[in-house]
Amino acid sequence: MHVTTHHLQMLAPPGHSASPLPEGVRLERATGMTPAYARFLYALVGGDWFWLDRLPWSQQQWLDEIETPGSEFWVLYREGVPAGFVQLHPTIEEDGTHIEVLHFGLAPRAIGMGLGRGMLEHAIDRAWSLSERFELPPVTRVWLHTCSNDGPAALANYTARGFEVFKVVESEEDAPATSPGAWAILGGR
Repeated sequence: MHVTTHHLQMLAPPGHSASPLPEGVRLERATGMTPAYARFLYALVGGDWFWLDRLPWSQQQWLDEIETPGSEFWVLYREGVPAGFVQLHPTIEEDGTHIEVLHFGLAPRAIGMGLGRGMLEHAIDRAWSLSERFELPPVTRVWLHTCSNDGPAALANYTARGFEVFKVVESEEDAPATSPGAWAILGGR
């Protein structure tokens, strides 16, 4: 499968705060994240978009990821159930802390409801303020990547929120002919 990956970054916080989320929708920091819940969210959001690379991970690999100092999971809830999630992952560099928006996405039933914009704006605010919540050097960069297998609105949402493309990579990857979907990944029949 041919894949185009866009790497995007933001080198300063946006000049505006996040738009309010719709009534009945909330974004909560998951302070009690477990490997099972992290894997569930990953499959729920990524099942339709070929997010397959972490599915074979062991419980310990998920735990190591969760326990990275400064790593945060934020879960978007609508009607009492997860509607999406974002994972922020910091690394310390010479010029300060770089925050990768490691995972960002909506559950299939939440796509097309206008939730991606607000969730991303809130994620950007959380990323830029992450060093305030942890003993980390100041944040100097927020970055992410998206590929042609992600949702069709992903790249436009990122650039509309202020991210700028700094690299584009073309590759050929092994993948099934069609995405297995969240249900199949989570063990459904």
